[in-house]
Amino acid sequence: MKYKFLLLFLATIFLNTLAAQEIQYVVASIPDSIKSNANAVHRLNQVAINIVSQRKINVSRKRVVTVFNESGMNAIDAFAHYDKSTTISDIQAIVLDAFGNEIKKFKRKDFKDHSAVDGGTLFSDSRVLYLDYTPINYPFTIIFTCETSSISTAFIPQWFPIPEYSVGVEKSVLHVSFPENLGFKKKENNFAHKSIVKTNESTTEVSYVASNLVPVKYEDLSPEFEAIMPNVMMGLTAFHLEGIDGNASTWEDFGKWWAEKILAGTDQISEATQLKIKAVVGNETDPIIKAKKVYSFVQEKVRYISIQEGIGGWKPMLASDVDRLGYGDCKALTNYTQALLKSVGVTSYYTKVFGDKSKRNIAKDFVSQQGNHIILALPVGDHYTWLECTSQTDPFGFQANFTDDRDVLIVKPEGGEIVHTKIYTPIENAQRSIGNYSIASNGDFQGEIQIVSTGTQYGNKELIQRWQPDEKDKHYKEYWDNINNLKLDKISFENNKNEIRFIENAKLSATNYGAFVGQKMMITLNAFNKYEGGLKRIRNRKMPFEIARGFVDEDEITIHLPQGFVVEFMPPSFESKTKFGTYRYSCEKKDATSLIYKRVFTVNSGNYSNKEYEEYRLFLEQVSQNDNAKIVVAQTL
Repeated sequence: MKYKFLLLFLATIFLNTLAAQEIQYVVASIPDSIKSNANAVHRLNQVAINIVSQRKINVSRKRVVTVFNESGMNAIDAFAHYDKSTTISDIQAIVLDAFGNEIKKFKRKDFKDHSAVDGGTLFSDSRVLYLDYTPINYPFTIIFTCETSSISTAFIPQWFPIPEYSVGVEKSVLHVSFPENLGFKKKENNFAHKSIVKTNESTTEVSYVASNLVPVKYEDLSPEFEAIMPNVMMGLTAFHLEGIDGNASTWEDFGKWWAEKILAGTDQISEATQLKIKAVVGNETDPIIKAKKVYSFVQEKVRYISIQEGIGGWKPMLASDVDRLGYGDCKALTNYTQALLKSVGVTSYYTKVFGDKSKRNIAKDFVSQQGNHIILALPVGDHYTWLECTSQTDPFGFQANFTDDRDVLIVKPEGGEIVHTKIYTPIENAQRSIGNYSIASNGDFQGEIQIVSTGTQYGNKELIQRWQPDEKDKHYKEYWDNINNLKLDKISFENNKNEIRFIENAKLSATNYGAFVGQKMMITLNAFNKYEGGLKRIRNRKMPFEIARGFVDEDEITIHLPQGFVVEFMPPSFESKTKFGTYRYSCEKKDATSLIYKRVFTVNSGNYSNKEYEEYRLFLEQVSQNDNAKIVVAQTL
C-alpha cells in the first residue's frame, strides 16, 4: 500500500513538473509591468562565455523571446556567424503558441545558410546561419539556443541586459569564466539600474543578473543607444586573432601589433600599377594634391562591397588583389588607397572607427578590439584629413554624417593613437538660399531659387542628382509641400567637389498660392524653406536628448506683388535667441511692388537633459509659427 502511495506521489510530482515546464512560457504569466507597451519580452536571455585559453573561446546562448507584434521580430536575434576560425556546434529553435504549446521546431538544417558578405565566396568564407520564420499568429514565443567556438579571442561579445527599445526583460544572465593569466578586463557602462546585479566576481569568473526590466520607449532625439543603456564591454590583454597572439595592454601596443601582425605585407602592388599611379600624379610635389589625384583614381577604378569589419576576417584583402579584381570592403579599399599613396611618397594611416550616422566613440579608456569600419587618416600639419575610401562619389576629405566628430584609433607603425575626427560646426553645415517669386493678381505663383548646401547639408543633398526624374519630382513636391498645385518647371544641379558645395537651381510655379478672403489676399512670406518639422510633446520625458549636428539656414527672397495691390498688413520682424540656437526674420519694402524677406535659422549641436526638451520643442514651435507669417495685400480702387 505504501509502495503504491509512493508511486502515486512520484507520478504526481512528475506530472506537475511536466505541467510546470509546459506553462512556464505561457504569455499570460508575463507581469503586466514588463509586457505593457512592449513589442517583445525576453523571458530569458542567458549567455555563458567560457574563455578556455588565449586561443579558444566558447559561447553558449539560450534566448526565450515572446513576440507581440511585427515590430518585435528583431528581438528574436536567431542567427550565428561562422568562418574558418569560428564553428557552430549546435543551433536550434522551438516555437511555442501563447499557451506554451510547441507548434514548430527548427534544427540546424532548417536554418538558412547564407554568405555574410556581398560579392560571393570569391571574397570571403564568412557565412551566417539565420532563422527565417513567418508567424501565423501573435503572440508567440521562440526558444533559441546556440553554441559556438572560436580560436579568435580578440572580440568578446558585449552584454546588453536591455537589448533594444520597447523590449521588456524578465531575466537576463551573463556568466564569464577565464584563465587568470590572460588579463581579462571589463567596463560597466550606465549601471545605475538597481535591477542589474553583479552576482559573482573572482580572479577567474564574473556573473551578472538582470530581472524584471520594463520596456524602454524610444524618445525623439535620444542619444545613441549604447551611450545611455546599461552594458558591459569585455576584453583580454593577451588575445589571439588571425592565427597570431596579440597584446592590448595600451593603445600604443595594440596599434603597433596591428600594424606589424595584421597589416604588414598586405600593401604590395605591382610595379606596373606603381608606374601607373606615378603617371597620374605626374610632377606634383604637394602631398594633398597628390592625395587628391590618388583618391580620384581609386574612386574611378574600384567599387565597394559592404562588409562590416570583423565579418570576412580582420586582415585586409591584399592590395594587389583589389587592384586586379576592382572591388573590396572598407578594409581592402582603405589598405589599397594607402598602398597607392605610399608609392607616390604620401604618408597615411589605417584607422578604426564606428561608422554610422549616430556618433559612437572608440572607448579610449578600454583598450580592446573596437570599431565596425575603416577609414584613412592623412596627416596635414597638426591635424588630419580623413578619407572615406568606400565611396565613389564623396569629395576628397568629406566625412560628414558617417565618421565625423568621434574618437577613432589610428594605426601607426610606432603604435596606436586615439584621435578625434573633424567636427562640422553649424556655420559649415549651411544652406544658403537666394531667390524670388512673383504673385499674380489671381494668387498664382512663379518663382526661382538657388540653394547652396555645404557640410552635412551637402551630404544630405548631393545624392539627389543621381535620382530618376520621377524621384526628383516627388522629392521637390514633398520638400515644397507648403506650395499647393506645385509644378517643377526646371531643375539643375552643380556639384562642386573642390569646394564641397552642392547647388540646386529651380524654377517652379503654382496656382492659388495667394489665398483670398473677400477682396484681400494673404501671402505666406516663406515659400521656399518653411520649417514644419517640430517635435512631439513628451510628458514626463525620461531620456536626455542630443542635437547631433548643428546647422545654419539663410534665406533672402525678393517678393514681387501684383500690380495694383498694396500691402495692408505686414508682420513685425521677429528674433529669438536660446541656448539651442537662434532664429530671426524680417520683411521690408524694397519699392512700391517688391519686398525683401530675410531669414536666419541656426541650431547648435549639444547634449541636454530631459528637463530641457520642452524648452527646445517650444523654440522649434516658435520657428514653425513665424515661418508661417503672412502679409495681407489689397487691390487699390
